[in-house]
Amino acid sequence: MLSERPRVLSVNRGSPVRQRVPRGKDTGIRKVPVEVIRVLDPGPRRVEEGHGVSGVEGDFVGNGRHHGGSSQAVYAFAREELDAWGAELGRDLPAGMFGENLTTTGIDVDAAEIGDVWRVGTALLQVSGPRVPCATFAERMGERGWVRRFGERGRSGAYLAVLEPGEVRAGDEIAVEPGGSGIDVPTVLRALLGDQQAARAVVAAHVLREPHHSRLAAGLG
Repeated sequence: MLSERPRVLSVNRGSPVRQRVPRGKDTGIRKVPVEVIRVLDPGPRRVEEGHGVSGVEGDFVGNGRHHGGSSQAVYAFAREELDAWGAELGRDLPAGMFGENLTTTGIDVDAAEIGDVWRVGTALLQVSGPRVPCATFAERMGERGWVRRFGERGRSGAYLAVLEPGEVRAGDEIAVEPGGSGIDVPTVLRALLGDQQAARAVVAAHVLREPHHSRLAAGLG
């Protein structure tokens, strides 16, 4: 059980680097701790100068077609979950290893519901969805079957939209105002990974922003 007050343990930002996947393109998945990050609403997902737009100033987004934009402005992942993976994999996982901008402690990020509002530092953030694992993430980890393993665990961390811009530092407390949607982050992850029952629940609740809601609805059998 989590006993300490919810807070940010580390704030992380990525610079463009090359790895085998994606081939011939930069990625910003390798985040490293910094003193402070400034967050803002980056607007719709789009490609600018060959890359995407992040909600964290100075944070690189390599694939603007599938990452970045308002619904994926900031990514949060729990230190407790990093430690659980580290124990399973037999390796240390530093803050930012999963590409998260906020490494949290004292809060079950994966129990968050879509629409929950977080006051963090001087910023106001809103839980908007899960992180879906991809080949770039798998290459970063270097673990066999990583996309499947991470997806099956179902504890993806949460993407956050920026309602009010501001600055976030390590040590900032996280104050949560429940959104009351009744749809938690793992349910949306299952929906996006093909679970039709979960997809129907998510579509019925209409909790996802566009175009994500319409895309999920279009895939219902």
